[in-house]
Amino acid sequence: MHPSHESRAGSAAGEPDAGKRRLLKLATASLLAWSGTGMAGSASAAATRQPGGPPLPENVMTPDDALTRLMAGNERYATGKSTPLEFSEEREALVSGQNPYACILGCSDSRVSPEFCFDEQHGDLFVVRIAGNYLTIDIVATLEYAAAVLHTPLIMVLGHGSCGAIGAAIKASDGNEQFPGHIQAMASALLPSVRMIKDMPGDRYENAIRMNVARTVDKLRRQPPLLSRLVSDEKVRIVGGVYSLKTGRVDLVA
Repeated sequence: MHPSHESRAGSAAGEPDAGKRRLLKLATASLLAWSGTGMAGSASAAATRQPGGPPLPENVMTPDDALTRLMAGNERYATGKSTPLEFSEEREALVSGQNPYACILGCSDSRVSPEFCFDEQHGDLFVVRIAGNYLTIDIVATLEYAAAVLHTPLIMVLGHGSCGAIGAAIKASDGNEQFPGHIQAMASALLPSVRMIKDMPGDRYENAIRMNVARTVDKLRRQPPLLSRLVSDEKVRIVGGVYSLKTGRVDLVA
């Protein structure tokens, strides 16, 4: 095990240090594999510690604790204190089960990788990516799977600075620019966010990026039948953030 795994202390509520996190994840994944389900639903049953059995699975947590942990990981990343990624120990244990504590709906931009910017390992994040981080039926279904089947307590919509998809929507809005293939459909889907910030003070590009995140968060919170109910029951929290390419920090915006 890398020495830094032993020394880094977690700053999230109830978050153990890196070495203990890895051991807990291995115990969790092994327990999921033993159950034969391969779903986090089995982790809920596993959350009650049996005498002499494995500890409370690390990734079973409240929505608020999940957000605290996610942002603590981003702080480590932004300050150059990330844990080196080592997959050899987790790979075999995760074959038969997963138990992600957060779901990220992010942009496909190659400069933004959720596992890196939140300093997490295999099995921690359930990631959905699409240029412009907006909603389609398939995206909604994927997020429903994470929340209702895997029991992931947190969904973050993650936008980022200098988003090319938002830039395309601005060009479509200003000059009625037409894009080839299906790119036009993406630009059209993002147009409402551009139009909504027309009279907003500040940088138009950044405002549109933030508005797109906020609109997507609002849609997800009200999305029937599964997500709206899980949000109402406080079993799932949905938030929005914008990643800075310059600093590596995620700023919560919704």
